[in-house]
Amino acid sequence: MTATRPLPSPGLLVHEWIAPAGGSENVLEAMARAFPRADIRCLWNDAPARLADRRLRETWLAKTPVRRSKALAAAFCLPTWRLLPRDDYAWMLISSHLFAHHARIRSSAGDVPKYVYVHTPARYVWTPEYDPRGQGAAVRAVAPVFRAIDRHRAAEPVALAANSAFVRERIARAWGREAVVIPPPVDVRSIADATAWEGLLSDADRRTLDALPGIFLLGASRFASYKRLDLVIETAERLGVPAVIAGRGPDEAALRERATAARVPVTLVVSPSDSLLRGLYRAASVLVFPAIEDFGIIPVEAQVLGTPIVTGPIGGQLETYEAGVTGITADGLSPGDLAAATSRALSLPVFDGVEATARFSSEVFEQRIRGFVTG
Repeated sequence: MTATRPLPSPGLLVHEWIAPAGGSENVLEAMARAFPRADIRCLWNDAPARLADRRLRETWLAKTPVRRSKALAAAFCLPTWRLLPRDDYAWMLISSHLFAHHARIRSSAGDVPKYVYVHTPARYVWTPEYDPRGQGAAVRAVAPVFRAIDRHRAAEPVALAANSAFVRERIARAWGREAVVIPPPVDVRSIADATAWEGLLSDADRRTLDALPGIFLLGASRFASYKRLDLVIETAERLGVPAVIAGRGPDEAALRERATAARVPVTLVVSPSDSLLRGLYRAASVLVFPAIEDFGIIPVEAQVLGTPIVTGPIGGQLETYEAGVTGITADGLSPGDLAAATSRALSLPVFDGVEATARFSSEVFEQRIRGFVTG
């Protein structure tokens, strides 16, 4: 292990907003473990139990109705991040998927240097083809103004880290800057410790797992149209095998209707606990993951428990598995392409999931993010 210089102190972690669940929040928690003396600042905090032991401050937006609409909040973020109160922090580490990288704090020595971990440049500003929020007429009309401001502010950080090579390329196109790739943390050790999470299964969870068919395809993500869980059902129909769809979100009713009409048995598991989701990963024959993701933590979690992956040919999720060993890349996102790839995945040899995913562990992330800031 390479030694790093002691961190300058004090430091500040900056995050957009803190939600009860989410991949970017998991990154923030790993950053907090890596920098145990750092304070935290966010726009607002909807999960006060998370990071309760840290000094955490919200912005003025936390006291307004704007916090209930992330789309409306976008315009207010720009001046808010620029008008943070003065403080003598020696550095900032920013977790950004919208405009948090715009944050500026003045100290007695000048602007506080900032290091930015980029989940993605704002998708509905820069890549609306991947995000339906950016496809409305109003957003398209103002996007050029936001892009100009965003590109200017993105020149300020000392250094940028991207969560995948896919996002690194997007950063280069959008902001004209280079970035180092640091994959986000996955709790490999906890997921692999089946004895621990099995003990947390409720009676209802156990009944759900006991009722699963011997062979089935799993689709797991937010129930939203751009996640394309409908394609998991279509793939299962083509192969004549059951499907299980796990998650929660606004498209639940549409997915339930599609499941009812399917030509194969389809089970919806709504809002699974962490333990139940891990049980589904372990029991599944293949995880079919049609979404185009910036990184894609779900495929990594499934692999920890030995489940192979099938994804489409575009996105950061391609970097999460070894093609032909722990997963298969489909030629496209048609049901035929996905079915052909899934058929191949069903025949893959058994692999060591912990070994295959070790490079994505929380411990590796914490070491690398410290090195990113300390140099």
